Amino acid sequence: MSATAALLDFAYAAHDLPASVRATTADLLADTLAVGAAGAASPAARSVSEAVAAWGKGSDARPIGLTGRLPAPSAAFFGGFAVHCLEWDAVHEPAVVHALSVVTAAVSAAIDRRGGCSEDEALTAVAVGVDIASGLGIAATSALRFFRPATAGCIGAALAVARIERLDRAGFDDVLGLAYSACAGTMQAHVEGSVALPLQVAAAARAAITAVDLARAGLTGPHDALEGPFGYFRLIDEGDLATYTSELGKVWRIGEVSIKPYPSGRASHATLSTLASLIHNGSIRADTVATIHAQVPPLIARLVDRPLAHAMAPAYARLCLPFLAAMMLRDGRIDPRRFTPESFGDAELQALAARLVVHVDDNPDPNALSPQRLTVTLIDGTRISRPISGTLGSPGAPLDAAGTAAKRNLARELADPAVDPRLFDAPLAYFTQPEAA
Repeated sequence: MSATAALLDFAYAAHDLPASVRATTADLLADTLAVGAAGAASPAARSVSEAVAAWGKGSDARPIGLTGRLPAPSAAFFGGFAVHCLEWDAVHEPAVVHALSVVTAAVSAAIDRRGGCSEDEALTAVAVGVDIASGLGIAATSALRFFRPATAGCIGAALAVARIERLDRAGFDDVLGLAYSACAGTMQAHVEGSVALPLQVAAAARAAITAVDLARAGLTGPHDALEGPFGYFRLIDEGDLATYTSELGKVWRIGEVSIKPYPSGRASHATLSTLASLIHNGSIRADTVATIHAQVPPLIARLVDRPLAHAMAPAYARLCLPFLAAMMLRDGRIDPRRFTPESFGDAELQALAARLVVHVDDNPDPNALSPQRLTVTLIDGTRISRPISGTLGSPGAPLDAAGTAAKRNLARELADPAVDPRLFDAPLAYFTQPEAA
């Protein structure tokens, strides 16, 4: 059996999630919905909602974080944007894939259009979609060229939606091929810190819905979309799919996903969480720090070592480690409402940002986010050095109850108060029972 056939069999098969996997999936779904509600209220999301509304009328599904309804593809598009636009969404770090983002947005729209489903069916679809999206990243050996959360995410989400739509096994072959045919989104948007980055996630969520719709209508896709001569692992990433599929059913990849405590690029979190810990225990204050040296793998520098600029966009600032470190030093947290021209031009923040120096190590893995080391030198000459092997929010260093509550409370504060309260108070019911609102 080919690795592609094994993946498709897994995508289609009935699964009884282990209790721990079910609980993890529910927790990550709650986190993703909360992040989406916060993102839905952002200025950029308001612009996206206006554009989406112009694409056509319909009442299939609720976009995450909004009160109205849209055609399912449009609802998925908005949901994908809302979840990723604040850079607060969960990520499978070894895969470098924000797998929950595309999967949750697409599956939410599909469930709404169907009129609801059981909790077990929904959680299994999410877990399977996340597994596949993460698995494609795990199998990759090349550095990021395409934006993997959008490309791998589209394929995982489409197969998850195929489960919700209850396609037969043959239909999964066509869904995979049609989703692959719609894959798009490169790292150029990341390099420039462009709002096109969450738009790529949005487009992937919409493509997941449309791939299933097209397959249901009888259209076919290429059937060797992953391993063929012009398949995923020839054009989008290099790698061997079998390195993932050989473990199918033995390890649920959703258990390896990290939750982001801060609304910023995951590559910034090791530095930010270490600074937060040092601030919390009284070791440092903004006015006592002389320099901060971050020793990081090449991917960290590639993703977030970029200069602070007066005219930078919020999407750029969320990926600007010097600015983020300055915010943490001064404010003790990262608040999305502070990503404004006034903050970017703040002389105090600029001075603090200048104290950070990034050093690239010789890690040979182009997809590695760890290990890292942070060394803070104080004005009095004291040096504090911390190795970082597990970034806060990862399975090895999970958020505690207080950290989870702090994130959820800030998301609720940012969200539209008119949104269905179940999104925060009963997220699984919100996700699976759209007509109960």
